[in-house]
Amino acid sequence: MTRNAWTRWPSPEALGRAGVTPPRRLLAWVVRLLVLGVLLGGVFSSSRAHGWDALIGVGVVLLAAATGWSFFRTTLQHRLWPSLTAVLLLEAVAIPAHSSGFRLLALAVWCGCVVIALERLPLVAGLPVVAVGLGLYGAVNNDSPLTTVITGVALALGGYTLRLDAEARGGAQRLLAQERAARAAEAESAALAERARIAREIHDVLAHSLSAQLVHLEAARLLIERGADREQVLDRVVAARGMARDGLEETRQALSALRGELTPLEEFLTQLVGTAAAAEVAVTGERRPLTAEASQAVRRVAQEALTNVRKHAPGAKVRLRLDYGEQQVTLDVRDSGGPPGELAVAGAGYGLLGMRERAELLGGSLEAGPGEEGFVVTLKVPA
Repeated sequence: MTRNAWTRWPSPEALGRAGVTPPRRLLAWVVRLLVLGVLLGGVFSSSRAHGWDALIGVGVVLLAAATGWSFFRTTLQHRLWPSLTAVLLLEAVAIPAHSSGFRLLALAVWCGCVVIALERLPLVAGLPVVAVGLGLYGAVNNDSPLTTVITGVALALGGYTLRLDAEARGGAQRLLAQERAARAAEAESAALAERARIAREIHDVLAHSLSAQLVHLEAARLLIERGADREQVLDRVVAARGMARDGLEETRQALSALRGELTPLEEFLTQLVGTAAAAEVAVTGERRPLTAEASQAVRRVAQEALTNVRKHAPGAKVRLRLDYGEQQVTLDVRDSGGPPGELAVAGAGYGLLGMRERAELLGGSLEAGPGEEGFVVTLKVPA
């Protein structure tokens, strides 16, 4: 047993009533009333249970009850000296009670002090109280020495058993409180993660949609500055309007994703490149459902990669390949290259950086750079 075990108090949860079931609480009150009844019975069964002596005996019982209540309160607050004072006063009160002829009352008080000292005090402070109580009990008890020793050992074991039981109950209460705190923290973390996911989805939708619109509006501005034909300018404005309409559709898709109502990934990619004659989609591996986060990452990277192709190589052929591996899904988007478009310098270049951050949050990776012919974007996310 370590030094800390000798000097530490029983936990507040062990000394308090938290976690005590109603049946056990009722049993505790029954035991207290029985003890009080035994003490009062000891008073009135004594040969001096009449006149002032009986009143003195009743007064001793009431004083012992009040002192015991004070002891329970001070131990709950871990106040050592008031607790020691209360329990030693209990033992001291029993001495004149025994001298006055209330032998049963005195013996009951000393036995009770042994039990509660072991149950509620630090062992280093409780053992001297136990020694005093058992010494007084043995000194006045008329039983045989062996019976007295057995009684003393039983009292000590009973008090220590109550201590262990209370500590076990207190430990269970602490674990329950920790579990509740962990659940609350987990719920809060999940809520924050969900908010971050919603914010990321909204950001990606707006960034992609507005970036695509900016491409065509910037082209329209350049055409107007150069005095281009009205039809050319109108084509760009119409394309920007189409991007705005697509942005609204993507917003609806993002909201559907947040509600868990995603269209199949292969269908989405086919629709994404459906309007481009020079784009194709290939799917390999065993198709299976992905998590909402992984599916959204693939969708956003595909959108961003196609937007970059329109900006930097507007006439290039694009090939999207989606591969379902055993432990991860790989999206490979590569173009055939070509002369840069007029809007190659438009935008801040943060799109792929945001996609890389999204992939890393999922435990995946994103690589983007020049390939054999054009530009290659490769996304890998756990499946």
